[in-house]
Amino acid sequence: MRIYGGTMKVCNIKEMLEGRFVTEETEEILNHTVSAAYATDLMSEVLAYTMENAILVTGLNNPQVVRTSEMMDIPVIVFVRAKEPSKQMVALAQRSGIAIMITNHSMFNCCGILHEAGLLGGAEYGK
Repeated sequence: MRIYGGTMKVCNIKEMLEGRFVTEETEEILNHTVSAAYATDLMSEVLAYTMENAILVTGLNNPQVVRTSEMMDIPVIVFVRAKEPSKQMVALAQRSGIAIMITNHSMFNCCGILHEAGLLGGAEYGK
């Protein structure tokens, strides 16, 4: 049974996406619940459209992703296609309290997996 509009724990997202953290994997982040996912490589869209309590799924791999996530209070960044962030990005994320997860899945597959499990996306959230 799928419950659309519900919340999902980060530990469940990690399991579904077969992800791994490159930042410290704490109980706090694993038990954190999110209400939606937002997938984009355009940080201007994150600034304009990201909703509260969402994760960011992206293929863009530069420090601006972490800085934008910090501004928008995004607790978890998921890098797709096994993109490894630099040590600088990992350190910046940890200082900002942001978790970075890596998955081998494409952005399209990540979105499909999360949506099928009941997590809403940007346009659906809040309807």
